[in-house]
Amino acid sequence: MKLHELRDNPGATKPRKRVGRGPGSGTGKMGGRGIKGQKSRSGVAINGYEGGQMPLYQRLPKRGFNKPNRKAFAVVNLGLIQKFIDAGKIDGKKAIDEDALIASGLVRRKLDGIRVLAKGEITSKVELAVTGASKSAVEAVEKAGGSLTTAAAAAE
Repeated sequence: MKLHELRDNPGATKPRKRVGRGPGSGTGKMGGRGIKGQKSRSGVAINGYEGGQMPLYQRLPKRGFNKPNRKAFAVVNLGLIQKFIDAGKIDGKKAIDEDALIASGLVRRKLDGIRVLAKGEITSKVELAVTGASKSAVEAVEKAGGSLTTAAAAAE
């Protein structure tokens, strides 16, 4: 096989359909739109219209709800915290608060607070102070000999 012998598979490419280019093209005169009527004109938007019958998208029941004042937390996993401690980006001997996590680059922005989840393992004895944490994350930190305080627990 040489460079000039390269070809696409037969049927892989099709020429573009050029509408309204004379009778010999097969799509001349009306351009495949038929005669007159709304759909033969440009600017038609009747996709969901069912001739006056209640459209399907309106007949189906509506489900779900998006809470307008819901809180969005920045999520951090324990395994990542351990990785940053091992790399020396976070000082594990000092108390680790949300500002320390942001300064290390582990979290980009605080949003409504930082929430710690238990994915991964933590082996260092750390003192964490964050907005929220899962029960399993609290247990994992305490099992490693550290402590995890949450703002929600402090408020109670």
